[in-house]
Amino acid sequence: MNWPNNKSDGEKRRNAAQYVRMSTEHQRYSTENQADAIQRYAEERGYKIIQTYSDAGKSGLSIQGRAGLSQLIDDIEAGEIDFKTVLVYDVSRWGRFQDADESAYYEYICKRAGISVEYCAEQFENDGSPVSTIVKGVKRAMAGEYSRELSQKVFAGQRRLIELGYRQGGAPGFGLRRMLIDEAGRTKGILSRGEHKSIQTDRVTLVPGPADEVAIVNQIFLRFVNDGWSEAEIASDLNRRGIRTDLDRDWSPAVVRQILTNEKYIGNNLWNRHSFKLKKRHVQNDPENWVRAVGAFEAIVDANLFNAAGAIIAARSHVLSDDEMLDRLKEVLEENGYLSGFVINEAPKLPSSGAYQNRFGSLLRAYSLVGFKPDRDYRYIEINRLLRSLHSDIVRDIIAGVEAVGGDVAQSHNADTLIINDEFTVSIVIARCMQTGAGAYRWNIRLSTGQLPDLSIVVRMGQANTAPLDYYLLPTFDMTKSKLRLAENNGLSLDAFRFDNLAHFFDMAARAPILEVA
Repeated sequence: MNWPNNKSDGEKRRNAAQYVRMSTEHQRYSTENQADAIQRYAEERGYKIIQTYSDAGKSGLSIQGRAGLSQLIDDIEAGEIDFKTVLVYDVSRWGRFQDADESAYYEYICKRAGISVEYCAEQFENDGSPVSTIVKGVKRAMAGEYSRELSQKVFAGQRRLIELGYRQGGAPGFGLRRMLIDEAGRTKGILSRGEHKSIQTDRVTLVPGPADEVAIVNQIFLRFVNDGWSEAEIASDLNRRGIRTDLDRDWSPAVVRQILTNEKYIGNNLWNRHSFKLKKRHVQNDPENWVRAVGAFEAIVDANLFNAAGAIIAARSHVLSDDEMLDRLKEVLEENGYLSGFVINEAPKLPSSGAYQNRFGSLLRAYSLVGFKPDRDYRYIEINRLLRSLHSDIVRDIIAGVEAVGGDVAQSHNADTLIINDEFTVSIVIARCMQTGAGAYRWNIRLSTGQLPDLSIVVRMGQANTAPLDYYLLPTFDMTKSKLRLAENNGLSLDAFRFDNLAHFFDMAARAPILEVA
């Protein structure tokens, strides 16, 4: 945004911007209440609020996803402002950063540009005095500590619900369904795909699905354990018979393996295998930290049959030495004539391509150790085929997600663009992951320039190009180039648009009844 620069410095000094942020923690912190308090403060101090930066429903743990604060920092660094003061309700609204230095850093950016930050509801003046500096540092630490304590309480509550046999999100899986129950334990009905509970005290548990799906699940286990079929053979047979997964997709060895290893089929409620606490990196937890409730659901597979399948998989996937991994890789090379991440992941006798990357540093080094020099054409043909298939799946999932929140979706005549609620257009771009000679990962993105959508959803693929890593929601208005080259970290100007999932996009597409809005 551009501001006129014909005002005197004195006028600028009395102009102020306000920054307001609300997560979901308490009505006391609604953006309206914050704005009212800030307005009273401004009137007492003689400030005129000329600009508002707002982040509604945003966590304060990081700057990612907070478009309001990001825009404020960008405007200040670009000098495109006509104010000298930023008014904030209190230190916690600026952010509950887990590193107090990060909170101080964003305030320092303002100070360096000659912009002061004032906290309207705090008992200290942010005047740079030793007392204010000490108190502010304590307040920042307290804001971060509040989030840590809240995270522990939420974790304990979720753990308790798991132990009681309640489902904490996620699709039920093939052969199972989600049953909604009230606080008294009475069943209220099956939830269809995309449906969610609407009453906070309601809970969700898993129940057996249709009899034909239950029979297919048991058939998968029997063919794997008794008949010695591999996951690939089972998936191929299911696809040949025209049977679709619960997500209406083709079967793959990975989906079959997921069924063979998931304890929910014997009635166990398993949680906390992975965690993403305080908006930090996703981590895979040690098995001793998993939360398991045995017999929480009605089993649809005999426990002995399930354990037999687990024993086969465990025996096949025991920790291999470097030489054993390379010997097996060499056998697959001789069978196929070439190697790729896709070939490795589909070979039942091999660990995953990710395991080879972790063990040998990269797939290219593993290839060289077995005497294979990859022809780029092989890998690109396979990856292109996979990405084309994935594109249609992602489009279908986005349409389903928008419809699940009450939105409306239409596709353009060439299906390249989605029209959301007859209000804005979206294109979907899948960016393959490439590794440079130095070992760094890069993603080349070509944004649509023909129909100029309002928003581009860029799906950044993981290292193996088999599953999404994260998502960028890029507004065309803010993009000055049609070609982008992303690194693993891209700075505030781009990573402010990065999200781990599409929940934020679905919030944008949600429609509410007119009475609710009023």
